[in-house]
Amino acid sequence: MSRSTRAAGRRSAPKGNRSRHRAYRARTVSKAIGLTLVSALVPGSGFLMGGRTKLGAFVMTLSVGLLGLAAFVGLTKRDAVLAMAVDPSQLLIATSAVVVLGLLWIWIVVASHKLLRPVSLTAVGRLAGSAFVGLLCFGIAVPTTVTAQTVLAQRDLVGSVFASEGNSKSATRPDVENQKDPWEHTPRLNLLLLGADDGAGREGTRTDTVMVASIDTKTGDTKLISLSRNWMRMPFPEDSPLHKFYPDGFYDPSLGNVEQPEYYLDAMYRNLPAAHPGVLGPSDNEGADVLKVSAGAALGLDIDYYMQVNLKGFESIVDALGGITVNINYRVPIGGDYKGPGSSDDVLPKDYLEPGPDQKLNGHDALWFARGRYGLDDASRQERQRCTIHAIVSSANPRTLVTKYQQIASASKKLLQTDIPQEILPAFVELAMKVKGAKVTNIDLDKKKNFPTGKNPDYEAMAKIVQNAISPKKPATTTTATPTKKPSSGKPVTPAKPPAGGVEDLSDACAYHPANP
Repeated sequence: MSRSTRAAGRRSAPKGNRSRHRAYRARTVSKAIGLTLVSALVPGSGFLMGGRTKLGAFVMTLSVGLLGLAAFVGLTKRDAVLAMAVDPSQLLIATSAVVVLGLLWIWIVVASHKLLRPVSLTAVGRLAGSAFVGLLCFGIAVPTTVTAQTVLAQRDLVGSVFASEGNSKSATRPDVENQKDPWEHTPRLNLLLLGADDGAGREGTRTDTVMVASIDTKTGDTKLISLSRNWMRMPFPEDSPLHKFYPDGFYDPSLGNVEQPEYYLDAMYRNLPAAHPGVLGPSDNEGADVLKVSAGAALGLDIDYYMQVNLKGFESIVDALGGITVNINYRVPIGGDYKGPGSSDDVLPKDYLEPGPDQKLNGHDALWFARGRYGLDDASRQERQRCTIHAIVSSANPRTLVTKYQQIASASKKLLQTDIPQEILPAFVELAMKVKGAKVTNIDLDKKKNFPTGKNPDYEAMAKIVQNAISPKKPATTTTATPTKKPSSGKPVTPAKPPAGGVEDLSDACAYHPANP
């Protein structure tokens, strides 16, 4: 048959045959794409379907084994996961493992598609298959890259904020005998929380926020204690080198019994190390060590570690968390500077946070909710600071941590400073998980009754209040029940108000009470 005759035969072929041929080729392309998708979802299945049974069986066994191992470790070896999450060397290994597994997965998809696609595919069919394989590889590469970046962000955070015990200096950090269970002989862990106002336009650093979190290491129940920034005569233990310089507390006797702002609690961080450098011993943060010693003496506690937050960087961490939700019971000023009674130099607030329940605040507004004080007293400010901490703990849910962890880690690296060593971070993370699900309360020092001015606080009374709240005396047991007395109207008597210096539940204290001044 001549070439022209064959060509004429093709031209005269029935249209139905050509349509069936196109449909067959479309089904072939769809089948190849479908099998490639199965090979991506079940690594190794593509090799089995393509006749490479030994390789397919090996890849499938390896995949199932890795998934089973991950599930087993995640469900039963939480301590091992926590240890890895705060160990820079293990985090580096984890990053490498994630990248290698991602590359192997991509290779499996590409190799499976080449094995499964028919040789007879047209150029259009091959192009469609290649485009689909490219999308699959992209879908694998993106989460692999994000996971690797997240693990590296965690490694960078741990290395930047938490130094190893041998590479950091602290004059007040306790010795840890058992790194796996550092709380073995520590029923309560006392953590000093500092809010440092160091930034542009500020001379030196002042700790506008000083709090102590006393944590039950078994249950995670936490009691927060706020110290007023303008307290004077902050004490030092008799065995402290600072006691010989300030036997009657941190103040200047030569100035008399007057307000001495440079001897306020918020000035100790800056002024004491400048006046007596190295007095407590080698330290990476002398100001924090000084405050640990003095705050512990004032409250009758042994302060174990400190965590210092830069208040300006606080905005970044709140924004990274997606904001916090608080109840605002009265107008809170944004900015403003009160110079004193009768002064004409006052700087008025730029704006106010208006009252309302469940207010979602960004970083800027959350900072002023915690710091605003124009026209308000320190007691209200301290309460808002405690509520801010409570809101941050509540906002750190798993979904937020997973989706925004790189932002949170980056903000935390610039925000935090601490003497908590790397070696006990797994135990700290586990304790933090207990705190999140436990009860957080406030120890009310009742400043108005016991401490009428910042010049002469009664630190002995403070220590008694703290000890009674942390270790309350058990009531004596009686064999005869006392009946509840009722007035003549038959209505129950309203319970008496608890004594001053009691424990206040933060969930109640931070609730919406619009009538509060």
